[in-house]
Amino acid sequence: MPDSTQPRRNYRYFNFVMAAFVTVLLCSNLIGVPKRTEAFGFTFGAGVLFFPLSYLFGDILTEVYGYANSRKVIWAGFGALAFATLMSQIVIALPPAPGWTGQATLEAIYGSTWRIMAASFIAFWVGEFANSYVLAKLKLKTEGRFLWVRTIGSTIIGEGVDSAIFYPIAFLGVVGWSGQDVFSVMWHNYLMKVMWEVVATPFTYKIVAWLKRAEHEDYYDRETDFNPFHLDS
Repeated sequence: MPDSTQPRRNYRYFNFVMAAFVTVLLCSNLIGVPKRTEAFGFTFGAGVLFFPLSYLFGDILTEVYGYANSRKVIWAGFGALAFATLMSQIVIALPPAPGWTGQATLEAIYGSTWRIMAASFIAFWVGEFANSYVLAKLKLKTEGRFLWVRTIGSTIIGEGVDSAIFYPIAFLGVVGWSGQDVFSVMWHNYLMKVMWEVVATPFTYKIVAWLKRAEHEDYYDRETDFNPFHLDS
């Protein structure tokens, strides 16, 4: 049953928040993922520093505009990521022009294996919907109080699901990766993502408060259809 309780409104800033979500998602995957860096004795993909922003924007979308609107944005992000991945693979497959020497570099940066691509798609889709669902439910449970409980709690679940799916699918059984290595990287990256959300909480409060005033909206998903495949509401 579609969610007919959410009014169809033209929001002033909804499209900007959606654009920010999709931009962060694409940049953290296409620019951040290929780079490995080290800090405080931990090695991690640079995208870990920016990917949690997508969860921050997901929290803002659900908190202000409701799950149904957040659902549309998650699908928009999924479509953008799918197209960017397809485009990168086609560009790599095109024969290089004579004398062009950048093919090996391009393949090294964007030539992800099918396992990593599949893991990324599945983890993103499940993790983002879990994050949005948990936040919407917690908002009802807390009656709109304790925003920090919703943002951090939903991130703990969403990022946990994302990490638990991505790392085993992408790396478990791969030559050079032991089960202990996979778990260690998964755990450390997960902690970094959650801590990022904790640090960003004051900024989330300010953005959410401003948007609620500007949009005259503070949606509660009391009768929402949470089916992720219903996009007609």
